[in-house]
Amino acid sequence: MRRHLPTVTATVTAAATAALAGFVLAASAPALAHDGHDHDDPVTRPAASAAHSRAGAGAELARMRRDLARYTDVEVALADGYVPVSPCEVSPEGGMGVHYLNPALVGSTDPLAPAVLLYEPTADGGARLLGAEWFAVDADQDLATDDDRPSLLGRAFDGPMLGHSPDMPVHYDLHVWLFEPNPSGVFAAWNPRVDCQG
Repeated sequence: MRRHLPTVTATVTAAATAALAGFVLAASAPALAHDGHDHDDPVTRPAASAAHSRAGAGAELARMRRDLARYTDVEVALADGYVPVSPCEVSPEGGMGVHYLNPALVGSTDPLAPAVLLYEPTADGGARLLGAEWFAVDADQDLATDDDRPSLLGRAFDGPMLGHSPDMPVHYDLHVWLFEPNPSGVFAAWNPRVDCQG
């Protein structure tokens, strides 16, 4: 079942549509291109990085959870530029929730600045924070190449993949389930514990 949060207004929906259209323009922006292999970046450096170790990644995930906890209040997310751009997404593999996008953060690989926050509608009409998603536009829009694949905490983004709507370009993304445990894994795209039922 898919449904929108009941509080989404026509104004927010218009902003979300504009944000999605911005993805297409962002595809040509060089600032959004990442090679995913920056060995001087302490967050994405392979085995030598503390963040790449199990203990290092655990500590970094805990730091992300602490910093992003302010978004448990969806009004804080809205004030910071996040707008809902999807219904509550579910599949046979589980759910993702409602995607709240901050267009200014598309392409970010900063662990504390995700482009997307994931919320599940609650029975009282509110929204419960589940996790975050980092989203980057594929520079050449070619599914056959991935030389600009970003990474976070030593984990390569999923993709490149087709957009999920006509306005969304070929992209990479990485889901991180910081606030809702995921039996499929902290970086899995779908979470079987998320059902969008409120």
